[in-house]
Amino acid sequence: MKMTLKNETVESVFDLLKAANSQFNSTHPGESTNRQPVHTVYGGAHLFRADSSQRMGNAALIHLKEYAPHFDIFAKALELKGHESLPAEKRDISRLAEQLRTDPKSVGEKDTSAYIAVTVYDRVVEKLKREPVEDFRIDFEDGYGHRPDEEEDADAIRTAEEVAKGMNENSLPPFIGIRIKPLTEELKLRSIRTLDLFISSLINITKVKLPENFVVTLPKVTVPEQVSALISLFEAIESNAGLTPHSLKMELMVETPQSILDSNGNSALPNLVRAAKGRCIAAHFGVYDYTASSNITAAYQGMTHPTCDFARHMMQVALAGSGIRLSDGATNIIPVGPHRPIDGQPLIKTQVDENRKVVYEAWKLNYNDIRHSLKHGFYQGWDLHPSQLSVRYAAVYSFFLEGLEAATQRLKSFMDKATQATLGGGVFDDAATGQALLNFFLRGISYGALTEEEATESGLTLEEIRLRSFKAILQGRQK
Repeated sequence: MKMTLKNETVESVFDLLKAANSQFNSTHPGESTNRQPVHTVYGGAHLFRADSSQRMGNAALIHLKEYAPHFDIFAKALELKGHESLPAEKRDISRLAEQLRTDPKSVGEKDTSAYIAVTVYDRVVEKLKREPVEDFRIDFEDGYGHRPDEEEDADAIRTAEEVAKGMNENSLPPFIGIRIKPLTEELKLRSIRTLDLFISSLINITKVKLPENFVVTLPKVTVPEQVSALISLFEAIESNAGLTPHSLKMELMVETPQSILDSNGNSALPNLVRAAKGRCIAAHFGVYDYTASSNITAAYQGMTHPTCDFARHMMQVALAGSGIRLSDGATNIIPVGPHRPIDGQPLIKTQVDENRKVVYEAWKLNYNDIRHSLKHGFYQGWDLHPSQLSVRYAAVYSFFLEGLEAATQRLKSFMDKATQATLGGGVFDDAATGQALLNFFLRGISYGALTEEEATESGLTLEEIRLRSFKAILQGRQK
């Protein structure tokens, strides 16, 4: 049949599409395959030491063992799925725990909740011993406050020395960085001076070497020029100090309405990321500054306020496919009891009971907030205190363990249909759904929530899972 379109017309359209598609692909490379931490611990610079991660892990373990020495107490405090069905008698609890730990395959349908409770608790304890902190931000902003210039100068130099010591002793968490003050008119001089002092002191000790996964966090961003200014500083530091170009990375803090919508009513985040010239790796949501800027009174400021959900969804839409990691904020209610022993005198029973009540309520609030973030597609958040670490990992682990059975069955069924379609010469056009299911297992393994053995129950091999691409898995099965 004679065609209507001329070759030159089709070629011009092809050229137009190629240019547009290439531009889109360059700015939307897809989700990063690099590891994403499940949290960032923000700690005041005045408190940071080379072994801060280990000290926080020890404190977290002591706190967990004090308030939940057994898995059933932890499960009931957090109200893990199925906690009501756990045995009431301690001897039955101990017998069930031992059975599930020695023979996980013996778990029956009625004991699934017990299996999750035992597994979450054991994996939390193991995590706190092995790698209690995944990401630490040495904070010169809200967690540090406004101090005399001499004091902040000294802390910028001292923390750099501690980071260098941690690098030498291999005691730093896998991710680390600093949060400087915002680049506003009032604070720009102080912010730049701290940045310069810290990096200059660090690379002077380490012979021009940065820690792995080092990042600078820029808070309270309102205009792209603040990002551009930080990038100009990075370029000058790298050039003058002999650092490899583009070795300094940054992350945005989304905690002002102006970082969501610009003065023209457009999404602000794409321009903020563009101003970073490829150096922005993450965007962190600041719950309390954002709600305060939105005129939410203190009594109603919190992680689950609808205003926060709006901001999170705007972040997701604006940065989808860009490779920028998203992080939620923190729960500012710390799980610490009000009573402390004085002069070595033990607490009386009413004080112990009140401490437990306060801690369990705060644990549950932290847990609910983290699960809210996970359900909304935010897999990273902030922690502020060692007592929050056990809840962070429990929320992440339970989220994936509870969803494991359904995700396994869905992926098995999906793979069968996809394989049949491709082997039969057809086209399977729902690869995005398959990739989303695969991502569940990739994230679960990466976060330590799922073992590799649990992931392979989906019917995928470890080699296939490591391909990280549903499309690549299907192509491999065609051969």
